Amino acid sequence: MRKLFYLFIIGIVLACGLVFSEQSLAKPNNTSGNVIVQTIPGPTVAEKLTTRTKSSWSWYITRGSGMVAGVSLIILILSGIGQVTGYTFKFLEPITAWASHRALGIAFGVSVCLHIFSLLFDHFIKFSFLQLLIPWLSNYKPVSIFGFHLGSLYIALGVLSFYGVIIVVISSLLWIEKKPYIWKLIHLLSYIIMLFVFIHALYLGTDLMSGILRWLWILFGVGVVVAVVHRLWRAKTV
Repeated sequence: MRKLFYLFIIGIVLACGLVFSEQSLAKPNNTSGNVIVQTIPGPTVAEKLTTRTKSSWSWYITRGSGMVAGVSLIILILSGIGQVTGYTFKFLEPITAWASHRALGIAFGVSVCLHIFSLLFDHFIKFSFLQLLIPWLSNYKPVSIFGFHLGSLYIALGVLSFYGVIIVVISSLLWIEKKPYIWKLIHLLSYIIMLFVFIHALYLGTDLMSGILRWLWILFGVGVVVAVVHRLWRAKTV
């Protein structure tokens, strides 16, 4: 359990480091082997960072909580499948594995709520309270596929995922022991949520537009698909 926790924290730190690090390399002017340092008038780097943080803090919370939610969901799906197939118990004791899965589910729900409602305070992209709760009410980045106008499809998928998360988390907390069959059926929504979140993040995620993070997200999606197919195949053959 401790090793899994450390690996999770290291992964989050590395991902955040790739996202929030904005390095600019300046080439020095060499004259006769001497480096000339030119002072540029204006606000200092610290002042720029302070101003940017004050105006963009909600956007950083949205990005950070979205990344945490995405990574948490992947681990939740894989660990849940691992508990059914028995692979998770090769690394964790059954009670520890279940408790970790439950705690991670709650953390995932909290990060999703932060991800959504922090947009209310964003200064660059305006969302109303109703637009965050009603699918297709927003006009942000409308989508057209083969000539069919689907409105703000990617935003709508995020909103629908939010409601799916609420249903799965609440049913897991209340019905897993009292109504296990109903809980199991409702828990299948997790796969639909994963699909919606994958598309939502792939086309709206600021950090997933290009580069290594986009390819990592696609790789994680493929990994989840392989795990789901293996789970279904095992259920069919056993």
